[in-house]
Amino acid sequence: MRVLGLDVGDVRIGIAVSDGLKMIAQALDTLTRKDASSDMAALGDIIKTNDVAEVVVGLPLNMDGSKGPRAELAIAFADKIKGSLGVAVTMWDERLSTVQAERTLLDADMSRRGRRRVIDKLAAQLILQSYLDAQANKREVDNA
Repeated sequence: MRVLGLDVGDVRIGIAVSDGLKMIAQALDTLTRKDASSDMAALGDIIKTNDVAEVVVGLPLNMDGSKGPRAELAIAFADKIKGSLGVAVTMWDERLSTVQAERTLLDADMSRRGRRRVIDKLAAQLILQSYLDAQANKREVDNA
């Protein structure tokens, strides 16, 4: 079973998926949002196709740790996933993931248009990799 990572925005959802060992995140796709039922149907297909058991939704907290409007949007979206798709959902602190993705793409000398096409799925990959790394570290501590 795999883990799906989401970077939820107003217009697009960046999507990443783990490998079967839950060690490496890979950018998968960017979904252009339509309406709640279309979004859930598209995610349901991705979950089924990729044998996903858990979804990690990026939680864009403010730098002081408080929740702003974007965090509330992500939480509401996570609640829809739980209610509609019946998979485990984990919220994960995503502070600065989009900034990090933007820097990575700038370092790669990618055009503005090219960055716009991939930034959301790269941010989802960074969120998911952070989560997978934390889970691996937790397993190491638990086994020590």
